Amino acid sequence: MEVANESTAKKPKRLTSVVWNHFERVKKADICYAVCVHCNKKLSGSSNSGTTHLRNHLMRCLKRSNYDVSQLLAVKRRKKENTLTIANISYDEGQRKEDYMKPTIVKYEQDQRKDEAFNLGSSWFDPERSRLDLARMIILHGYPLAMVEHVGFKVFVKNMQPLFDVVHNSTIELSCVEIYMKEKQRIYDMFSKLQGRINLAIEMWSSPENSKYVCLTAHYVDDEWKLQKKILNFLTLDSSHTEDMLSDVIIKCLMDWDIDCKLFSVTFDDCSTNDDIVLRIKDQISESRPRLSNGQLLDVRSAAHVLNSIAQDAIEALQVVIQKIRGSVKYVKSSQSILGKFNEIAQQQGINNHKIVVLDYPIRWNSTYMMLETAVEYRNVFHHLPELDPDFALSDEEWKRASSIVSYLKLLIEIINVFSSNKCPTANIYFPEICHVHIQLIEWCKSSDAFLSSLATKMKAKFDKYWSKCSLGLAVAAILDPRFKMKLVEYYYSQIYGSTALERIKEASDGIKELFNAYSICSTLIDQGSALPGSSLPSSSNDTRDKLKGFDKFLHETSQSQTAISDLEKYLDEPMFPRNCDFNILNWWRVHTPRYPILSMMARDVLGTPMSTVAQEFAFNAGGRILDSNQSSLPPDTRQALICTRDWLRTQSDDATPSSSHYALPLYVEAN
Repeated sequence: MEVANESTAKKPKRLTSVVWNHFERVKKADICYAVCVHCNKKLSGSSNSGTTHLRNHLMRCLKRSNYDVSQLLAVKRRKKENTLTIANISYDEGQRKEDYMKPTIVKYEQDQRKDEAFNLGSSWFDPERSRLDLARMIILHGYPLAMVEHVGFKVFVKNMQPLFDVVHNSTIELSCVEIYMKEKQRIYDMFSKLQGRINLAIEMWSSPENSKYVCLTAHYVDDEWKLQKKILNFLTLDSSHTEDMLSDVIIKCLMDWDIDCKLFSVTFDDCSTNDDIVLRIKDQISESRPRLSNGQLLDVRSAAHVLNSIAQDAIEALQVVIQKIRGSVKYVKSSQSILGKFNEIAQQQGINNHKIVVLDYPIRWNSTYMMLETAVEYRNVFHHLPELDPDFALSDEEWKRASSIVSYLKLLIEIINVFSSNKCPTANIYFPEICHVHIQLIEWCKSSDAFLSSLATKMKAKFDKYWSKCSLGLAVAAILDPRFKMKLVEYYYSQIYGSTALERIKEASDGIKELFNAYSICSTLIDQGSALPGSSLPSSSNDTRDKLKGFDKFLHETSQSQTAISDLEKYLDEPMFPRNCDFNILNWWRVHTPRYPILSMMARDVLGTPMSTVAQEFAFNAGGRILDSNQSSLPPDTRQALICTRDWLRTQSDDATPSSSHYALPLYVEAN
């Protein structure tokens, strides 16, 4: 017999508990039932049964009203959960507002109930959605997984929503991996539809325990002509991984993502990376990607890293002087009386400088620069400080060298700031900055001071290795800037190479023509239906088995002879675009795609190449990139899931908040 047909029992006494606002007491034969008015479930309604089981049911009942039972569950919130006694913590419940305030409407995730919104005052509560929201919060903000076990967090959640069962550490870990797999599939699908090609940045990380990691990040210009990046993998390299195995790890990741045929360039964060690694990658992917005959556009080294490296050379060479200045600054800042005397002498010397002497943090070499810069300005004050330890006194020659090194470091800091702070670091911005460093190094090598000229020679040797690998790629990207075209290459090469400048200019011109021809051949194949947009381009590999390897090139050249002028020729012959600060090169190429259909394809891939891999957070760090202890202690698969998904979710947030940083990287701690 249905509950609806049962007779309502006469209540022998008034039911005083508020729980009965949500149950109807019915009697069948000699048995009393409590029937939930929300879901019609029958529970024991005997006066001997109490009301605890009824309160427990309301906590689990999916059809009840959250707000209506909030007072009912106040007692439940104060009961023990594991070893936690929430009642021991003061809540000051009497000060809570009795009136319900309707909160702001909050949207669900984009692909879940996309057009719906929930109101916190409504009667609907989804514990599954709340669990995933908690996991996303942990991922997005880099919180430790163990936070769900923290007493304060449990208290907060139970106060906010008593009906939410706080999950265990292992459960939230599974939820994070679940989100990772879902997001990974979404990005995989996006890559499969991407028209342009992908540039891969490879960065090495470590942990306080000296574990080694490799971070693979895809950089590309999407179909809306916006520069994008996605961390693809964050892999743990165990002790069995030798350096020559790194290429196999990289290639496997590319194949897992099915983007090996879309690869355009690979950027390494260290100029000293073994060239054999690059050669092995070239050998395995050369048949499925466009490249110049010498492969320069494949092998890219991070510009900011080479500048960091030569800055370290300068600081190391001046180490004795830096130690003396550091000791002097420590002495001046040791007491207020000494600092007051220091400032008094500065006024007597006519130094009206509002800067204060600062002590550096050696792991951040830009702080060492600031210490040196200020000390050089106060050199006469240090000289006249009578109580200063003689061991800290600098000779005139040492002050002169310190002043010169300050000018070196100042230039490098300014240029690294340009790279690391740019929210849209397209490849065209690097050529003029790197050329300026090249010119200055040439000048520094001419110094009459043997110490400075020797240092500059060492710095230039390291720079030249970088320049030999990356100069063509830098020049091609600059040529594709409509404000400069070939003229910027001609301007800088005449200063760098002097009498041999014309030969170098021709190399850059021939290089961009060769790459353009590869894109033209691909365009011809697409028009004929034998290739798809975004598929592999013809390569210059020597495959003797392909008897018709030159046919595509011949077909392209013979058809081109019938064309009046190519995209590239038209682009180079037309007037340059006026130079202004608000210029957006990607938007320019998006607008001019109909005018330069083939060249714009090439420009999208070239401009998306990461010429530098240093984010602003640690642009001047001398100790390498190190994970914090929370992430380094995680299992490898979980660590990768959290780091990659954090990057993906933050990128979605960046789309909604344009002011946020372009780079989203793993959590970072300073090295000791």
